[in-house]
Amino acid sequence: MTQAARHDPAGHPGPLARAIAARRAFRLPGYTTLAEAGFDGDYVTPIEQSSGNPTGPLLMSKDWFDAPSATAHRATLRIKGYLPHIPFNRVLDKALALVGLSRADIFVCPVFCLLPPQRSHPIPNRDLRASFDAVTRHVLLGRRPVAAGTDAARTLGHFGIDHVETCHPSARGLTFDARAQKIATALKQVM
Repeated sequence: MTQAARHDPAGHPGPLARAIAARRAFRLPGYTTLAEAGFDGDYVTPIEQSSGNPTGPLLMSKDWFDAPSATAHRATLRIKGYLPHIPFNRVLDKALALVGLSRADIFVCPVFCLLPPQRSHPIPNRDLRASFDAVTRHVLLGRRPVAAGTDAARTLGHFGIDHVETCHPSARGLTFDARAQKIATALKQVM
């Protein structure tokens, strides 16, 4: 994260610093915070360690990880912020290659900043909206986001945020290459 994104010229907290502070304060019953799971840091979510360019294209998905998976893969996630071998990231890397970008060129952020209790946990719209409104809206920074999946698109749409909708990188029913092409097409619209 750049110093400019953290603070304005007068030294006051910038939007990303506000997002980090809001994430640290945000709680909802039934979910684990990043701090409770041992992942607190100078980011909204750990994936920003590899994909946190505050001036690059913004890709928003539903959530980062569930609590059990984050715990099981703690060592890799603490270093990289993501798991390279899972479908989400394999597809995202293919999409980035199609548009000539790297992870360092983009900003990936979920609309939901807490850790659900299990993998593929359905998160109620009210919880997605509460997290976005309290925390992740701060990362928009005037950018038109790409909404990767229906949960992200529905949340952004609820708040009237202009966005480009595409498939979630882990969505079933399409090949990795087909998903990557759809995401690449969406990214081109915001570059």
